Amino acid sequence: MMSGALLNKLYSARRIRPSMSGTCRSLSIAVALSTWLGGASLAQQALQAGGAATLFQNVRIFDGKSATLSASSNVLVRGNKIESISLQPIAVNSPADIRIVEGGGRTLMPGFIDNHWHAMLIRVTPAQSFGDVGYVNLVAGDEATNTLMRGFTTVRDVGGPVFGLKSAIDEGIIKGPRIYPSGAVITVTSGHGDFRQLTDLPRTIGGMLTRMEQTGGAMIADSPDEVRVRVREQLMQGASQVKLTAGGGVSSPFSPIDVTTFTEPEIRAAVEAAENWGTYVTVHAFTAAAIRGAIAAGVKCIEHGFLMDDATAKLMAEKGVWLSTQPLPEDLRLGFPVGSVQRAKADEVWPGIARSYELARKYKIKTAWGTDVLFSAALARQQGAILASLARWYTPAEALTMATSTNAELLALSGKRNPYPGKLGVVEQGALADLLLVDGNPLDNIGLLADPANNFKIIMKDGIIYKDTLAR
Repeated sequence: MMSGALLNKLYSARRIRPSMSGTCRSLSIAVALSTWLGGASLAQQALQAGGAATLFQNVRIFDGKSATLSASSNVLVRGNKIESISLQPIAVNSPADIRIVEGGGRTLMPGFIDNHWHAMLIRVTPAQSFGDVGYVNLVAGDEATNTLMRGFTTVRDVGGPVFGLKSAIDEGIIKGPRIYPSGAVITVTSGHGDFRQLTDLPRTIGGMLTRMEQTGGAMIADSPDEVRVRVREQLMQGASQVKLTAGGGVSSPFSPIDVTTFTEPEIRAAVEAAENWGTYVTVHAFTAAAIRGAIAAGVKCIEHGFLMDDATAKLMAEKGVWLSTQPLPEDLRLGFPVGSVQRAKADEVWPGIARSYELARKYKIKTAWGTDVLFSAALARQQGAILASLARWYTPAEALTMATSTNAELLALSGKRNPYPGKLGVVEQGALADLLLVDGNPLDNIGLLADPANNFKIIMKDGIIYKDTLAR
């Protein structure tokens, strides 16, 4: 039998670390690391989150829900939460301990949430993604900082070995957004997400894992029992939700768009395992058949849905199933080589994007927004512009609401698996302090989002200011 001290040591080394926002552990880590990481910024940030305050004066608030900005207001942030909001001046006892931001009538709004992100797969090539793990994590860490600097304070990661990156961000080792991780994409043989080569076949059940599976990018499961194992493995590592691919996909080489992959009993096994943990399953699905099969199995969220028909959209609305869809930019389609299998599939899918938004509006489907950028640093830099492109179907207020409070509602489906308990996506008393100070009114000009470097004057996450161009 192991001693209590040894058990504690093993547990501490192996356990999944939750968000450490504002805790003593984050503070001690930041202070300890500040010297050898080349500065005191992390320590200062941790001290700020520990109880220091920021007072925004003379700001007009987009609260994440309203169609108009507030009158000139004042907002006090203490620790990692919004303590008070008032049209009147907010008195503070020790102004020397408070960072006072003179807003000058600028817009204070919630940080953005991207609900379809792949943090490990932005800058790397497909081949690199299954290569050197250290390199992939370092590149992803740098991209995570850029993501935050674009004003995206939260992402829902729907596929990739992101748990280590999440821990590094939560512990203050690097800067980046909150991450709601799914872990490995769970797929079937030849399903979307199966990037194995034909030389990897045949697969032996229970045999050696391929490199794709060893790195945690995707896991193959070809029976209900295998699905249960793979789902539970992701949950054990800290997944807040689980991602399966219910139909064919564009980027996967051996996954035709029209194919329905998992059987209903296989998806139901995933749903059962996730619900036992108090969370939910989301699935990649383009076609009506794939969507209907997933709904029949109890899935609560559909990713994409570009090729759904009228009857399926109506069914989603009736069942209260979420649609997490994306206004994919044309540059993403054109990035696939002419004559490639992927380009042919992209050409098949892209015309359905507009139709999916039209059906979502027609039937009032609960709709979340994301980008689904893959293997392109250039497209990642357009993250805000992709959000702004929702103006094709929505008013600026509707689009901004979708990327803030509505997206936060989908995140909350993770229940007790939520790594960041608290209210996200809103500016209200008691909410987590993820805030942007925008130079201009995005309700009048949503195009401001396309240039975060110039238009976002302050970026705050969890009460910590990560960008401040107004400081003197």
